[in-house]
Amino acid sequence: MLFVADSAKAKISELMSGSAIGEDFFVRVSVTSGGCSGLTYNLDFDNESQENDQIFEDNGVKVVTDLKSFLYLCNTTLEFSGGLEGKGFYFNNPNAERTCGCGESFAV
Repeated sequence: MLFVADSAKAKISELMSGSAIGEDFFVRVSVTSGGCSGLTYNLDFDNESQENDQIFEDNGVKVVTDLKSFLYLCNTTLEFSGGLEGKGFYFNNPNAERTCGCGESFAV
């Protein structure tokens, strides 16, 4: 399961309502190799499902990830931190053994 914190839900709703993104769009999360620690998170809006997608809905937000990425993201919570020193969207991932200083990459 992938989880969505209230802070992330509020920001996603704001972004979706303030743009041309329709109701058929969802949040796509994936993991790719790269970054300081070896793996990097990707977050985007999408409206096309793929064959091996894993689909979750939490806190009223539909989140989709591919099967390979889900192995790294299981039980992860998408969060948002705003303000002057906020991180923006970030992942609270219990599977990550270490993260880089900027928090954009991780290792398992």
